[in-house]
Amino acid sequence: MRGGFINRMAENRYDGIKIFKFILYAAIGIFMFFVPIKVNGNSSIPLDHIVNYIKTLPYFEPVYSGLIVTVGGILPFVNKTWNKDKTTAVFSLIKILGIVFILMGISNRGPAFLMAEGVIPFIYSKIVIPVITIVPIGSIFLAFLVNYGLMEFVGVFMQPIMKPIWKTPGRSAIDAVASFVGSYSLALLITDKVYQEGKYTGKEAAIIATGFSTVSATFMIIVAKTLGIMDQWLLYFWLTLIITFIVTAITARLYPLNKKPDTYYNNQEGYPEELYTGNRFKLALEEGMEAFDNAPTVVQSTLDNLKSGVILALSIGPLLMSIGVIGVVLAEYTPLFDIVGYIFYPFTLITRVPEPLLSAKAMALSIAEMFLPALIVTEAPIITRFLIAIVSVSEILFFSASIPCIMGTKIPISLKDIIIIWIERVILSILITAPILHIMF
Repeated sequence: MRGGFINRMAENRYDGIKIFKFILYAAIGIFMFFVPIKVNGNSSIPLDHIVNYIKTLPYFEPVYSGLIVTVGGILPFVNKTWNKDKTTAVFSLIKILGIVFILMGISNRGPAFLMAEGVIPFIYSKIVIPVITIVPIGSIFLAFLVNYGLMEFVGVFMQPIMKPIWKTPGRSAIDAVASFVGSYSLALLITDKVYQEGKYTGKEAAIIATGFSTVSATFMIIVAKTLGIMDQWLLYFWLTLIITFIVTAITARLYPLNKKPDTYYNNQEGYPEELYTGNRFKLALEEGMEAFDNAPTVVQSTLDNLKSGVILALSIGPLLMSIGVIGVVLAEYTPLFDIVGYIFYPFTLITRVPEPLLSAKAMALSIAEMFLPALIVTEAPIITRFLIAIVSVSEILFFSASIPCIMGTKIPISLKDIIIIWIERVILSILITAPILHIMF
């Protein structure tokens, strides 16, 4: 079957124009999502620059965010799907709270403890608006990344690495890169779309969503600056990247991820990757061109993706607003996360982390908002600061953003699963990172 590649080339099935379009569409996707460029002194991916420009349009932020969160909040009740099960009912009610919080954010009025700089204003301006803007805009260009053969092309090369180590298809390498260069919301958008298309199983999608969809390198810079380790940026970046993916390789083999069924969305037939052998470049081009041949037109793909992006924004917008605020309030005004910190205290103690109790409590805050741990260890020893900086990223899951995004997708993972995976990721990150830091410092 694979030997037919050369024959098909001879038959001009993949003529020069078609291959040119394949390369052009792939180049557009790679450029928009993965190539940082500098605009007005700010270096980021082109998609982020587009989003930043759109956000400067008059009245865009309050009008758009108000519409998305409000419509997203009432939609389950309009569609009469709000009470289809207990989890959906709880999240539907929490979405209504999101409407209340977004109105406070837009009007800048509300109870003093909610309107403190790190609560509603922070969630509104730094999380909700960027995420609900980048998801629909990103979906417009997503077709070039996932519909026209690039994922299949890359997947052939990455399969020998991704499958045995992370138990995910080779094409999931695109998700991993999208997170570090772009953002978790883009990566989750890709994961959710590919899962619904039957190219990931539920288990694979859950591993990718909880193991690869971390914050971007640009946000890591903010953490590094806050903790005074920017002078060791390259060490921090590469250690974080390596440790994040080592932890993912382990959690993929632990409960609950190892018990997720390897079935496709809505029990459809699915399109699993074949086991590739032979000339990988030829095979990669064959797979990529086959996907290109079967893809809809650019206009149709763009419209379909935009529709999916808007639906996802409507789903996650009110959850980001409500759960984000609730998480930060619990972190700021209750001892809940101090108590949770004792889960990690034995591990910071046995790995001889300086100020082990403070470190453990800081890590507990990461499930509320990944930036919070950095704020309470700014004066701690270098090992503690470095550890917190790494764990804040490698833990991946937090209520102010990534968790509501995951819950807003079709990926089959429950809130209980997410909390268990978060605990596993924090513990594993401590056990792997602390010995390395002791050697280096």
